[in-house]
Amino acid sequence: MFKITKNRLFVGALLCVLVGYVAYLELQHLRNQVTLQADATHASVPDVAVVQPKPAPSTLAMTLPGNINAWYEAPIYAQVSGYVKMWNKDYGAPVKKGDTLAEINAPGLDAQYAQAKADLQVTQAKYGLATVTADRWRSMGKSQAVSGQSVSVQNANEQSARAALEAAQHNVDHYDALERFKTIVAPFDGVVTARNISVGDYVGAGGGNLNANGTASELFTVADTHEMRLFVSVPEVFSYVLKPGLKARVTVPQYPNQVFTANFLTIAKGYDPNTRTAITEFTIDNADQKLWPGTFATVSLSAPAEGGVYTIPTGALVFQEKGMQVVTVDAQNKAHYKNITVGRMSDAYTEVDAGLTPTDHIINNPPADLLEGQTVRLSAPEKGYLTSASNSDEEDDE
Repeated sequence: MFKITKNRLFVGALLCVLVGYVAYLELQHLRNQVTLQADATHASVPDVAVVQPKPAPSTLAMTLPGNINAWYEAPIYAQVSGYVKMWNKDYGAPVKKGDTLAEINAPGLDAQYAQAKADLQVTQAKYGLATVTADRWRSMGKSQAVSGQSVSVQNANEQSARAALEAAQHNVDHYDALERFKTIVAPFDGVVTARNISVGDYVGAGGGNLNANGTASELFTVADTHEMRLFVSVPEVFSYVLKPGLKARVTVPQYPNQVFTANFLTIAKGYDPNTRTAITEFTIDNADQKLWPGTFATVSLSAPAEGGVYTIPTGALVFQEKGMQVVTVDAQNKAHYKNITVGRMSDAYTEVDAGLTPTDHIINNPPADLLEGQTVRLSAPEKGYLTSASNSDEEDDE
């Protein structure tokens, strides 16, 4: 009897353990289900970091490469063919307008000039004879000694001789002008920046010096450097600052510690379709002759920026079919897409010209599957994430 009671107690205890274990498993299952449901509900609402637009800097500054050229620069070619008799000005020589740079020996031209003058003398003699003859025939025509037809013929001969005389005179004038071109002169006050001839070199009319390869080049290059022209290719997004009164700070490699001031002169009112830049011209006073043509320059420009422009992280931009957009978050944590007009862009930050207000909360790096009106959860960004980007952009602006 005692043995049966003991077995029953054992079986009862075992059943209690099994029931308790089953109840524990069911409770754990329910707890896991609640946790999963809570996690799913939490995951359905994306975590986002928001930023607010910042006013763009009040001053626009940029640094661009430029080229410095002479105020006037003229390559000088020969107008007559011959051999260089002598050159008078070398590299770097200052010259005045009309100074002799070189002389050309052109015996062929001299012979043609002499022949033209001889031809002029012949035509002068023929014209004199035609004039005397025509006068006689006109006198005889008055007394009816000869026919009117004969007088007309002599008048025509006189006119023909006069025309031949004028043609001969023009031919002499032509060669006389070419004779003067045997002397190469400076076209204006300046400095000789190139001399490509030596004594005895053959030069061709209009073709300059013929080197061993048969390539023609200019005899001299003369530059007026009292004032210099600075040419800068300015991107189209900066072109609105280019206007009279604008000044640029210029540095050149040979004078790294000296800053030259350049004054705005003009701008090409058209953009290069390949570079999207406009050629802009400045002037630099060069009374001390420190700057030379062909110098590379670093040009710093600064001007007041347009008002009403804000900056946002470039990662906040959304490219849609409707155009450029950002995603803003309202007071109920609802996401809304907003159209904007962007200006200048950089890797870190982008300027927004229209479409934002200073109080807008903008999602930085919005999820690609974010829908209009979807609820989002605001979260603080990792320490240093936005701060580092902001500091990097400020350093770039400086």
